[in-house]
Amino acid sequence: MGGNGKHRWKISFYHRHNSSSSPKHSKTQTPPEFLCPISESLMFDPVVVPSGQSFDRISIQVCRDLGFTPTLPDGSIPDFSTTIPNLAIKTTILTWCRDHHTQDPAPLDYTSVEKIVRSKIQDQSPSTLLSAPDIRVSERELLKAVAENPPVLFSHAATEIGPRVNNNLYCSTSSSSDESVIVTANSPHTPLPLATRPACFSTSGSSSSSIEITESEINPNFQSSSSSSPEEQELLLQLKSSDIYEQEKGVISLRKITRTKEEARVSLCSPRLLSTLRSLIISRYNVVQTNAIASLVNLSLEKSNKVFIVRSGFVPLLIDVLKAGSCEAQEHAAGALFSLALEDENKMAIGVLGALQPLLHALRSDSERTRHDSALALYHLSLIQSNRVKLVKLGAVSTLLSMVKSGDSASRVLLVLCNIAASTEGKSAMLDANAVAILVGMLRESELVPEATRENCVAALFALSHGSMRFKGLAKEARAIEVLREVEERGSQRAKEKAKRILQMMRGREEEEDEEIDWEGALDAGGLSRTRYRAGRDVFGANSTNF
Repeated sequence: MGGNGKHRWKISFYHRHNSSSSPKHSKTQTPPEFLCPISESLMFDPVVVPSGQSFDRISIQVCRDLGFTPTLPDGSIPDFSTTIPNLAIKTTILTWCRDHHTQDPAPLDYTSVEKIVRSKIQDQSPSTLLSAPDIRVSERELLKAVAENPPVLFSHAATEIGPRVNNNLYCSTSSSSDESVIVTANSPHTPLPLATRPACFSTSGSSSSSIEITESEINPNFQSSSSSSPEEQELLLQLKSSDIYEQEKGVISLRKITRTKEEARVSLCSPRLLSTLRSLIISRYNVVQTNAIASLVNLSLEKSNKVFIVRSGFVPLLIDVLKAGSCEAQEHAAGALFSLALEDENKMAIGVLGALQPLLHALRSDSERTRHDSALALYHLSLIQSNRVKLVKLGAVSTLLSMVKSGDSASRVLLVLCNIAASTEGKSAMLDANAVAILVGMLRESELVPEATRENCVAALFALSHGSMRFKGLAKEARAIEVLREVEERGSQRAKEKAKRILQMMRGREEEEDEEIDWEGALDAGGLSRTRYRAGRDVFGANSTNF
């Protein structure tokens, strides 16, 4: 999947009611969502595809190799362009097997799956093939390679670094300049200029999580290989140790290395180390878990690692920590999700895997850092349409507007609302929730509102004003014109420009309405007399014969 947001990721389960499927598990009725729609057996390595279904990885591999896309019983055609490990359902399947004393799913043989797929090919129309018959084998292999290795876009990853919020790693509230994340940046892809980084990073050399973010260029020579450096081998030895003290030493060392050595972020982001890191993130020992997540944040700073980390199955683990981890672990989990969300190719996957609701809940956290990074993660995730729609369905609009009214992280929350307002569903939900009156009311309290919050407030009104016939009436009810005129005179340059355009739009609509009323003048200009116009309107009138 590319970063253009064309695919819509949505988690759903394929249901098939077939008592003959999965003969190894016939003693207990298997939940249909645990079965691969192609092999009809328990999924050993389930993955999610952009169209929302879960399949066994081997089944998708065979379909790709044979250039075949099955049509499901409901008539839908799955999208096999990208896959993401579905660790949530894999864990659920294994738990179900243990609870029902059923044999765990075993990996399927490629040949047996190939026979199943070939039989489905014979039963289906040739139009469902991925490639036409006249495409040569070499071309088909090339197309397959492109599908398996989609282009990576980093239009949002190269964000400018802003100042740190505070230096305390533990839960605290801070009155530091939270609005300093809003700085000038020229990006045609974002509705607002924004330069951000996870708040759990710092440039200090303290024993806390002091990390300086420097977005380096993509390393095209990075390759995962079976060989590992002595440094990685030593770390793996400690991380895999059964001695908790050794695990702590190893994960603290990994955190320090990845914080200070940029080149180590690439070399250490290997499948072996990530696999070990996953087990440490679910550790019941707080020191191990916290440092493991902090290490993951450091690894995620490298652009070329971001997609690999998401595809390695870390997002569900980070979500669990965000829901129930310690205060410091939650801070790093929010920071990791924010860092991963900077990459366009990750945005849809993170939304599909269920991160939006926990991030919304984290906006109410006692930790300033958790609130900060959760808000900015939501901002970047809401840059794509599918996540905007999900946020609306989750009831995010009322939650975010209530936070704006109370002043909680208002500036950052307004950034998310600006993105939501860019969608038809979001705009409608915001207008229904009295957003115009709330935003105008905030602008009216200009002396109490920071400048960055005022700018974002005007930007949200500007987003609502586009393409909405309701906005003008709601703005008039809220007496927005006088407030916007004041912003136009005294606000910052950015706020002045937005306020001016809103006022021009409102005046323009008034002129259009006036012009629409003067029908007779328009007809006169077209060479028709008023007498004829009136007669034409009433064909039974006295002058109707003039026509």
